[in-house]
Amino acid sequence: MSTSPHPAPARRRADPGPPPALPRHELDVPASDELPLAVGSFAELGPLSRADFPHRHTFYELVYVTHGHATHVVDLVAYAVRPPQLFLVTPGQVHHWRDADDLRGDVVLCTPEFLLADPGDRDALHRSGHRSWHPRDAAHAVRIRSVLERMAGERRRAEPGCRSVLRAYLHILVVEVGRSTPAGPAVHPCGDGPAHAGRAAAVARRFDELLAEPALLGEPTHAYARRLGVSVRHLNEAVPRATGATPAQLIRQARVLEAKRLLVQTDLTVARIAARLGFADAAYFCRFFRREVGDTPGGFRRHGGKHHDPGIDYIDADG
Repeated sequence: MSTSPHPAPARRRADPGPPPALPRHELDVPASDELPLAVGSFAELGPLSRADFPHRHTFYELVYVTHGHATHVVDLVAYAVRPPQLFLVTPGQVHHWRDADDLRGDVVLCTPEFLLADPGDRDALHRSGHRSWHPRDAAHAVRIRSVLERMAGERRRAEPGCRSVLRAYLHILVVEVGRSTPAGPAVHPCGDGPAHAGRAAAVARRFDELLAEPALLGEPTHAYARRLGVSVRHLNEAVPRATGATPAQLIRQARVLEAKRLLVQTDLTVARIAARLGFADAAYFCRFFRREVGDTPGGFRRHGGKHHDPGIDYIDADG
């Protein structure tokens, strides 16, 4: 992204090996800065902040749209934008803007590492990334905009203590998102079970973050446990306690979601999609997909993801 002098820009990640099926962006922090957070308007953060092609990134993106018209597509769910409106895109989610007309607003980008000291905020952001939000009223909208303006000013000045101040503002912003009104039903791809505080929730969140890595989706449960540094037994106990679903169920749901993304948003053949998702046999992938979705991969692609799948919808923000 082209940016003002201070916010860290986002750029397309140059991964070694085969190119990703969908572009992936990361925060490109200047060596002289090293503060993994950017904040500014759409205009300041550049055209990638309103990219019209499906892509994912490695950071959190909070968008507050204050003017204009567009459709924001997040993991195949299309939100009709009705300002003022908040969107939170989490690492690994695939999104893009469509039919944008005079889109204005503010954008905050931050890496998961920036939130290591604030696991509560990280969990809240992760849970909020699968729906959109509206301020409760005009006064609430003014408070949200005020926090964003203060964050942008603090980021531009980059004075001593800036990191701590920005973390405090981000915490306030997370709280204000929580006070907002959901614009549609929750569509979290990995279940919508109860969230419990404590070690189980922390393991479940880290597991959910690993599910956002497409390269891991062909791996069995014990491979995720190894990456998390816990036993398979502990993972199988902690994740259901926090989410209401087993790790195997969530891995299956994540594979289905990635298959949907690749079918609708790329030109990859069914065989290549099957290989990317860890299926040795395309026919087995087709049977798996039909069992989970109720349609064949080819049929789902022809329908544009709109048929045979109640989880995909076009959400009117006023509904």
